[in-house]
Amino acid sequence: MKIEHIALNVKHPLAVSDWYEAHLGMTVVKKMTSSPYMTFLADESGKVMIELYNNPDAEILDFANLHPLMVHLAFVSENPEEEKERMQKAGAVLISDDTLEDGTRLLMMRDPWGLAIQFCKRAHPMLK
Repeated sequence: MKIEHIALNVKHPLAVSDWYEAHLGMTVVKKMTSSPYMTFLADESGKVMIELYNNPDAEILDFANLHPLMVHLAFVSENPEEEKERMQKAGAVLISDDTLEDGTRLLMMRDPWGLAIQFCKRAHPMLK
C-alpha cells in the first residue's frame, strides 16, 4: 500500500490552496470551485498529495490552537533559513527553530490560517 493523500477540512480551502501553490510549490491536481471546494495539491515529486476542502458535515479543527506536534505538514528543505525568511514574508509565523544532535534542522511555522508546517533538513534523509 502507498499513501495517496491526507485530507484536511479547512475554513477557506481555495485561499489555502492558492497560498500553498504560490509559496510551497504545490501544484493543482484537481480543484472544485463550488462547495465543498475539494482541492488536491501534489508536492514537487508528484507522488504525495494533500486534499483541502470545506465540508460542513464535519468539524473544522482549530489548527491555530492545536499544538504543532498534534498535526503538521512537513516539507523537505535544503535551506531552512531561507524558508523561514520567505515564509514570514508570505504571512507564516515562526513557532520553533531547532537543530538536533545529529545536525537535523527542524523549522516549525504556522501558515496564515494556523496550520503548522514544518521544514526539515535532515542530516540523513529519511526518504529517497
